[in-house]
Amino acid sequence: MNDLSRRVNETELTAADFPTATGYYNTAKDAVNSSIRLLNQETFQWPFNHTEREDVLTAGDMRYDYPANAKTVDFNTFRIKRSSTLGNETTMLRQMDYEEYLAKFVDDEYNSSDMSIRSVPKYVIRAPGNQYIVYPSPDQDYELVYEYYSLPVDLILYSDVPDVPEAYRHILIDGAMYYVQIFRNDNESANMSLGKFNEGIKNMRSIYINRYEYARDTRVANSGMYSVKGRVS
Repeated sequence: MNDLSRRVNETELTAADFPTATGYYNTAKDAVNSSIRLLNQETFQWPFNHTEREDVLTAGDMRYDYPANAKTVDFNTFRIKRSSTLGNETTMLRQMDYEEYLAKFVDDEYNSSDMSIRSVPKYVIRAPGNQYIVYPSPDQDYELVYEYYSLPVDLILYSDVPDVPEAYRHILIDGAMYYVQIFRNDNESANMSLGKFNEGIKNMRSIYINRYEYARDTRVANSGMYSVKGRVS
């Protein structure tokens, strides 16, 4: 907020002034949050939004909700966590198509009294709603771990900080400048700020998103050699 205020020659706020400030400052607060939202809309997988989740499965239950703040869930990361208490090893879950699940296995959801169909889950299914399904139905309360990318949280208090790394705060300010200048009907300056904002996001993508992945050639045992698989964008 104060970085933004200095750019437009407005008085900086203190912690005491912040909650009651009005006029330009309400616009500036909204502008900062709008900048954060716009940056997060540019890609689903900023690493600073990466989160690991652990759910405790309930024996006999197959459907579970996503976290409320989940933007996109990585279904290649689902695994049953090792437990010496339950006597299971860590197991990666394979993904099954929802239509295949409905055609072959959905009856297990309604047959919860049959203990013979329960086992350590081997598959995970992306349900149409904000849920996932595990199959087979768990026979114990296993710990399931997966990873997802979270939605940004609006900044409200004076001491709130964004998840975007400190090194890129100037990019957020460029985005906020766009909204403030639109509010002030300075369209020419707003377009310049938007251009700087978009260029900053492009640079962030080149650092965080556009990476080379490497794949091991399994045709040669113990070769220790890796080859470039391709650019991920």
